[in-house]
Amino acid sequence: MLNDALKSQLQTYLQRIEQPTELVATLDDSDKSRQVEELLVTIASLSDKITLRRDGAAPRKPSFEIRRGDVGVTFGGAPLGHEFTSLVLALLQVGGVPPK
Repeated sequence: MLNDALKSQLQTYLQRIEQPTELVATLDDSDKSRQVEELLVTIASLSDKITLRRDGAAPRKPSFEIRRGDVGVTFGGAPLGHEFTSLVLALLQVGGVPPK
């Protein structure tokens, strides 16, 4: 889903994460869910501070939450294209990186 250049850039950003962060996925058997899961597995593999859980109970499927304690941001579907920037910013902010 993400090419090698984008993975490398994302990994550079994710090195700034300061706090352990969870990706909590709510999935079903659809192609969109498999796409979301693939994206989340990739993201989790790029940082030792990010873990993936697949036991979410959100009403919308597929969706996922970026969570740290009581702080979280929820995305419906796979945030690709122009939404990818929002995903990266949410990962950083939930992970404890202060916004500029």
